[in-house]
Amino acid sequence: MSTPHEPREPAGAGTTGGIEPAVQAELTRLRESIDNIDAAVVHMLAERFKATQQVGVLKARHQLPPADPAREARQIARLRELAESARLDPAFAEKLLNFIIAEVIRHHETIADGAR
Repeated sequence: MSTPHEPREPAGAGTTGGIEPAVQAELTRLRESIDNIDAAVVHMLAERFKATQQVGVLKARHQLPPADPAREARQIARLRELAESARLDPAFAEKLLNFIIAEVIRHHETIADGAR
């Protein structure tokens, strides 16, 4: 039993004690799948940023602005549609893309500053 000064851990937190072997096996299988998906997401983001770096170099070379609000709006609309068809919350997908776009623009600004 915990005292008021000792936080209680949720049942099964940090241990496998008390979890049925079949449940633990299923939990492990699902977590391994999540880990694989996370790795794929990281690799896909790396590929995306390689491509956007090339766009940034091209924009800097031709003195184009780092941001393209019309393109960004089209991409957000497109991603929201994809999210809906994939049964992913479109608002979440939009937040994620906005985060990525902000990072891409930051990279493009850095590239443009280096080209001056």
